[in-house]
Amino acid sequence: MIVKMKFLSITGPKADIDRVVNTYLSKYEIHLENALTELSTMQNITPYIQINPYKETLKQAEDFTALLPEDKRTTTKRLSLEDAINCVHGLDHTLGQLNQERTELEAKKKDLMEKAQKIEPFQDLHCNLSSILDFHFIKFRFGKITKEYYNKFESYCYENSDTVFYRCHSDEQYVWGIYFCPRDQVTKVDAVFSSLHFERIYVPDEYSGTPEDAYAALQAEIKKTDDALSECSRKLAKCLSDSAEDLVAAKEQLEQLSGNFDVRRLAACTKSKKETFYILCGWMSEKDAASFQKDIENDTNLFCFIEDDANNVLRQPPTKLKNPKIFRPFEMYVKMYGLPNYNEIDPTIIVGLTYAFIFGIMFADVGQGLCLLIGGALLYHYKKMDLAAIMSTCAVFSVIFGFLFGSFFGFENVIPALWLHPKEAMTTLPFIGSMNTVFVAAVAFGMFMILTGMVLHMINAARNHKLGELLFSQNSLAGFIFYGALAVTLVLLFSGHKAPAVGVMVRYSASCDLLKRATGAYGREEGQCISGDRKGNVLCTGILRTLRCAFELLLQHNFLCPCRRICSQPCGYDGGCPDARWSNRRRQHQLAGYCSRKCLRCLP
Repeated sequence: MIVKMKFLSITGPKADIDRVVNTYLSKYEIHLENALTELSTMQNITPYIQINPYKETLKQAEDFTALLPEDKRTTTKRLSLEDAINCVHGLDHTLGQLNQERTELEAKKKDLMEKAQKIEPFQDLHCNLSSILDFHFIKFRFGKITKEYYNKFESYCYENSDTVFYRCHSDEQYVWGIYFCPRDQVTKVDAVFSSLHFERIYVPDEYSGTPEDAYAALQAEIKKTDDALSECSRKLAKCLSDSAEDLVAAKEQLEQLSGNFDVRRLAACTKSKKETFYILCGWMSEKDAASFQKDIENDTNLFCFIEDDANNVLRQPPTKLKNPKIFRPFEMYVKMYGLPNYNEIDPTIIVGLTYAFIFGIMFADVGQGLCLLIGGALLYHYKKMDLAAIMSTCAVFSVIFGFLFGSFFGFENVIPALWLHPKEAMTTLPFIGSMNTVFVAAVAFGMFMILTGMVLHMINAARNHKLGELLFSQNSLAGFIFYGALAVTLVLLFSGHKAPAVGVMVRYSASCDLLKRATGAYGREEGQCISGDRKGNVLCTGILRTLRCAFELLLQHNFLCPCRRICSQPCGYDGGCPDARWSNRRRQHQLAGYCSRKCLRCLP
């Protein structure tokens, strides 16, 4: 069901808004509206502008809480505002220092790893790096070259060049090494190696000993840095763990205060001679509104006005669903397709019953239904999943229809069927023959659901005072009469009552004609001018005439007319009947044919 709502206007001194929100409004579920919009007809109304002082501190608390494990993000502890702010700021200072230290260590490790990566391929150079770096008459270059060009260099250039290339390391693609050349030949040799795509690697002059010793020293420094990073991370985790309870409590306190402070965005201010007052507008359920009024009856600084006349409210009330506990999970499907309007019917219970009923027919099995029932109940108990509760409800119908169909884990010979076996049960229908009973029942249930939906649509249209939609919509009265008559006709025909079936169609056509005549009493001629209070007559006449013609066309088919054998030729609007004549009072394209021989299906 949809909860009845009341529109409230709350006002008091501007400086008292925090007390009102924290003391009273935080206890109730209220849907606030923009007071400036609701009070647009009033003068001297200004917005309530003030910066939220808790926003940045709350953002820090949320960031710190996200670092906590999932099992430590809840607490029952409560902190005052001052303690909450001090907790967050103190933690921010401590964690800030640790994070800065960790950032510096990470940058140092990155630099060390880059140096180690440069010196690693040259570990096979068994020579003191400092002595190489101190050469005066010999130039050298560390680097790498692809294997393809290295082979070409050895084959064509090496014997004729003034250089010595010392190979240190190689893999599938590159050869790492160092080449030496005289100081006066360095330009020529560099040009040769550049043409061979030699990639130079600059080795810093800070190393002592061999490249192998330098690489080992770098690895030791990297390990030392990793240990420092681990210690820093341990301190961070310990600091967060020790402050977890206070941090979560501070976050909850700041969330509440920040949310209450944001109420100002929807508030308006008005000034009197001596003081400024705030105004809040919103919706509460009738029960909450009565409790709220009782709470504030002794508060001299707070005034509340409840609007009883819905015509004075600019906005439509919000929709709040309230259903029995067993049907609440099915609200998920209703919200998925869109909440009903405030004045409409809540379809949650209908959706729950029909969904579970259809699921039970489709998945009718006692054993599998019990498994779903137990599994869904356990999931809902521990995880509070709405889908699990829906599964358990549907499983109840699966078990019921499993007994009706005699199915147990897919076997239909274990337990007796209380109703029928779906594969074997057949029903004989006129004009069609033998058909599966479950299929026939499914079609009948579908027709019932369509008619039920039309009834609900008519109720919604009546509640919203939409007379035209109530009478002429395809899902309202006109469609209900059309589809209802068709459904009754099919039921009568397939049950062997041929004449009564045609009688229903005749009565429907007569009722349409009667409604048409009644609504067209003020303007029988189509060209006649109709006054403002009779504008719906022409529309009604056209719609009813269309419905009547549709049924007259349906009556021309064999399965709807048992008297076809006494008609000389089909009677219709296609001009095929020799007795058809033109109607001068209708438009040229509309042909009204009348059969000279009278039968039940030929209507004048």
